[in-house]
Amino acid sequence: MPLSLPDLPSPVSLRRLLPDASFVGCGDVIVNDATDDSRLATEDTVFAAICGTNTDGRQFASEAIANGCSAVLTNRPFPNVAAPQCIVRNVRAAYARVCNAVSGSPTCRLQIAGVTGTNGKTTTAWMLRSILNAAGRRCGLLGTIEYHDGKTTSPASLTTPDPRNVFRWFRRMVENGCRHAAIEISSHALSQDRIAGTPLAVAIITNVTQDHFDYHSDLETYLAAKSKIIDYVTNSGIVAINLDDPGSSQLASKAVATGRRVVTFSADQHADVRADILQESVAGSRFRISIASADSDQSTTPDQTNTGTIDVSIALPGRHNVLNSLGAAAAAIHLGATLDDVRTGLEELVCVPGRLEPISCGQSFPVFVDYAHTDDALRRVVDSLKSLTTGRVLCVFGAGGDRDRTKRPLLGEAGSHADFAIVTSDNPRTEEPLGIIEEVLSGFPHGFSSFHVEPDRQRAIEFALAEAQPGDCVLIAGKGHESEQIIGTERLPFDDRVVIRKILTPRISTPDAQLATAATHRIHD
Repeated sequence: MPLSLPDLPSPVSLRRLLPDASFVGCGDVIVNDATDDSRLATEDTVFAAICGTNTDGRQFASEAIANGCSAVLTNRPFPNVAAPQCIVRNVRAAYARVCNAVSGSPTCRLQIAGVTGTNGKTTTAWMLRSILNAAGRRCGLLGTIEYHDGKTTSPASLTTPDPRNVFRWFRRMVENGCRHAAIEISSHALSQDRIAGTPLAVAIITNVTQDHFDYHSDLETYLAAKSKIIDYVTNSGIVAINLDDPGSSQLASKAVATGRRVVTFSADQHADVRADILQESVAGSRFRISIASADSDQSTTPDQTNTGTIDVSIALPGRHNVLNSLGAAAAAIHLGATLDDVRTGLEELVCVPGRLEPISCGQSFPVFVDYAHTDDALRRVVDSLKSLTTGRVLCVFGAGGDRDRTKRPLLGEAGSHADFAIVTSDNPRTEEPLGIIEEVLSGFPHGFSSFHVEPDRQRAIEFALAEAQPGDCVLIAGKGHESEQIIGTERLPFDDRVVIRKILTPRISTPDAQLATAATHRIHD
């Protein structure tokens, strides 16, 4: 039976919800809704005047009042404003708490697992959902690819939605019978307190490497943003940390210092949840998961009732996906799943859109589309495929425009790990594509000459597919599941997967190609 929630609207007292707030023009404010968009401000709605990266919400307070909002949530009083004002130190955090409350506080009725990290958030969240579903526990999902409320799915607009939508989706999950939710929490969302007040039963930290320095400035600030996920973990919750990643390992000390229980996972070191890789190929990996026995002198081990070992085969290739499996397993076991549930859930997940997603049109070489758009992710994926490929790895990649320029040469260095690199456009936005490409090329090691430059992404993909021979492997990196390319200020339809199929299908359908493919299959047989 679905858990019950109050019927909307749910009147909320701001004085009771935000006891440290002060009020101007009133003793309390009762609201049924909250928004940070002045156009949505109506009667019984509080307007949150948030100072954003590009605009200051205080500029729109008068418009919100004109539209009938009952109060303004702000960090300092407005002079000469007739509407009631609720004054708080942190408007973003207060706004998130109000959004949760007016949605009926659905977070109190869900066990929520938050996943953060530079890379691997999406795959880990999908793995966790699959395990919990295998355990008969309906699990909602909010992440980069989609939002899912247990019954219906919508394409995602942000990795972590804005507070108004986060808590509305949580409410829908509860109404649809979900007991659990997996949510990807980006560094932007953590910095902006989008999930403030949300109790996490689990926090999974996949890795922390360079990304979004155009927003966070440097690694220290970025790490500080990521570490905020620990503050949301309840006293009975766990923080699952990847020991094989130096960045996420740095956050273990904060978790311990704040009294949170740490569960470590690794494919290289002694850890609470460990993998021994038994077999790897471009078709996936087989490995043994070992869950450490509980030790009464240590508080960092999983539940004793779910210790032991299982052998698992996953359809997602690469060592990084083994680590993603371990993070999901650690979380799922804490949430009550069994080892058999872990095996079933991981093995039933055959693909995560745009995450080393295989594209098969009968060609004589594997082709993968991957979202890797940081140097660490690209390097890991390329190195994994090289270790599994008898021929060459050809990699098509680029860098986004109007974003962190410091990572462009790092992407170039990572791309040079391929046997042949094709440098192209990602989302150039308002920058000149060739200028971006030049900065990527500056990261190539001295003397590296196995590359080709083609600013047009479709032509670059065509070049790679024409260049590939039997035994080679083609990786199209950077955009993954995305279905648009941003050129200038326009969003144009462009899906790497669709483009690849469009190119390969006519080639495979020709008699010569069919003979070549058949011959290749005979050789492998």
